[in-house]
Order: sequence, then structure tokens, then C-alpha cells
Amino acid sequence: MSAIPFVAPAGGPATLTAFRGKPLMVNLWATWCGPCIAEMPTLEKLAGSDSRFQLIVVSQDLEGQKLVGPFFAKEKLKTLKPYLDPQNVLMQAFQTETLPTTVFFDAAGKEQWRVLGAMDWSGDKAKTLIDGAIGPS
Repeated sequence: MSAIPFVAPAGGPATLTAFRGKPLMVNLWATWCGPCIAEMPTLEKLAGSDSRFQLIVVSQDLEGQKLVGPFFAKEKLKTLKPYLDPQNVLMQAFQTETLPTTVFFDAAGKEQWRVLGAMDWSGDKAKTLIDGAIGPS
């Protein structure tokens, strides 16, 4: 798990290591990425329905809050918070060039699995992945 800083919703620094102690699912996305936008409602639903882990979405938009703030407002995202990574440091840390990329870490910060591309996070495949990493709900 990376200690590389990105931007928290309130504007200060955030790191993945700050989330240790509880399983963490990190979704890298961008406002210009069609598959990212398509899966966002299922991520919002998942974030509000499963308290066994923390879920954060981290925008890879180079213009950061200028694009992400209006997107969150338009999509009426209430549970998810707008983390920003305008320098794409997490894409580099995760060694991925694909958006969306979703990585699941256990409570100790060890990667359990990753999904490259969009997924229906309210579906059976997602439930199987999450239950496999942290046990059934």
C-alpha cells in the first residue's frame, strides 16, 4: 500500500497508508472515461451498503476539482467523496494504464485483487470478490 500523497476531499493530503486497519477498495477513474462513469452508480450504492470496508474513488483528471466537483454534483453522489490525483501518482504506483482500475487491500494494506476495466459493483461477481477477500457479510 502506497504512502504517496494525493488530495483528500477537503483539499489536504491523503495517503493509502492512512486507511490501514480496515480493508480498503480504491477505484481510479476519470470524468472523461465512459466505463468509469457507467460503473459510478454501482460504486455509490456499494459504498452505502457495505460497512466491512472503506471505498474511495480517486479521480485521475488532470484538472482535478474543476471537473470532479461538477461531476459529483450532476451525478448526485452523496456517499462517495471526491479524492483527487491530478498527477496520476496512484496509476504509477499501481502500475496500470487502464481506467477504471480497482484495487482491494486487506486491513494490513496487502493487495488482495484488482479489476481492470468497469464492473457492476452491485452484481454477484463483485460480491464474490469482496467476500473472498474479507469473508461473507
